[in-house]
Amino acid sequence: MGEQTEFEEGQKAPNPGIYTEVGEARSFHTEIQNPKSIKMKKGDTFPETTNKNRKWKKVEKARVH
Repeated sequence: MGEQTEFEEGQKAPNPGIYTEVGEARSFHTEIQNPKSIKMKKGDTFPETTNKNRKWKKVEKARVH
């Protein structure tokens, strides 16, 4: 079982970082325009999203190999 990557309102942030809203479908056709982003510390509570079908996901930097 993997680590949780999407979070809902009221859940606690597992790690510090910047989190952004993501939609239900991960298709480029339904990409969210101007998603809300927030800076969180470990243990902070996620706020409400702008749409009930959205969740919070940590913004990852591109990995360099």
